[in-house]
Formats: sequence, structure tokens, C-alpha cells
Amino acid sequence: MHEELNNFTRNEVWTLEAKPKATRVIGTKWVFRNKQDNEGNIVRNKARLVAKGNSQVVGIDFGETFAPFLLAYATHHDMKLYQMDVKSVFLNGYINELVYVEQPPRFEDPNNPNHVYRLSKALYALKQAPRAWYERLRDFLIEKGFQIGRLDTTLFTKKSDNNLFVCQVYCEGAAQITQAKPGFIH
Repeated sequence: MHEELNNFTRNEVWTLEAKPKATRVIGTKWVFRNKQDNEGNIVRNKARLVAKGNSQVVGIDFGETFAPFLLAYATHHDMKLYQMDVKSVFLNGYINELVYVEQPPRFEDPNNPNHVYRLSKALYALKQAPRAWYERLRDFLIEKGFQIGRLDTTLFTKKSDNNLFVCQVYCEGAAQITQAKPGFIH
């Protein structure tokens, strides 16, 4: 739990403030998971602080959600996919809405127990977290020379020599990357 909260501090996810009057505050909760290796042995205990996103209201707490997929296309074209997982991915996406969350259970500030956190970046389980991450990654990929898809704005391509790099952004925060030479697909 301390490691997770240290990520929040390092990524400047939030600011502790007095709760504004007549403001909705979204609850938070801890989610615990055991990470396993390929043989099923527990290698790490993981704690993640998430927003109670199911309490969010469209038009008040967020504008739209986001969930693209590449798997059907890759299967149809017999493409080999590689998945990349980004640690603490949603903590890197800036949010546009004004969102307040409760202090984490068991980690309330003793000097300011009635204060809330104003988010500047996305928190897991917020409805807008996938879009915030996508927008940040999209801007980075375009800066690096990738072209955004015309029909699917979550598909990015870049040609280099005789190679075509395809990057698909997932709502879970992972990216699928495929490399192919013109004329055939792995």
C-alpha cells in the first residue's frame, strides 16, 4: 500500500484540499492481488488503490468512456501480437474534469481527516482513466513519427525501412505491438 501511495506522490496524481461545498466526492478502496510466476508460485503481493468508479455519473463526473480492441483483426490476418504492460499506467493520464476522491482507507491524514484529494491525473476505476491514458500515449506516439489510424484512432503505424510497426492501444492500458515486412504478416 505504501508503494502504491508513493507512486501517487511521484506521479503527482492528487492534491489534498479542504472539501469544497456541494461537491461530489468519489469513494476509494484497496484491491489486493497476488502476482504469480509461470509455475503458479506467488512472487509478489500487490495493493492498488482504486476509485469507486461505479458511483460516477455521466455528464457530472465524466464525459465519455473508451474501450478499443485489435484482437479480432489480428486473428483474421494471422498476426503475431506482443503485449506490453505499463506499470501504474493510469497514473500517467491527465484528466480534464474536476474530480475529488476520499482519502484512502487506513491512510487518512490525521491533521486533516475531513479533507479530500483533488485529482490531476487518472486513478484506476475512474470512467475517464482509459481515455486519459490514451490521449497521453497518442500524443507521444505522434511526436515519435507514428501515424494515427483513419478508421480506428487507437491504431498507430510507423514505416521504417522495410518494416511496418503497428501499435494498438487497449483500454486496460496495455499496448499490442506487431512488426511485419511489406507483403506478409507474421
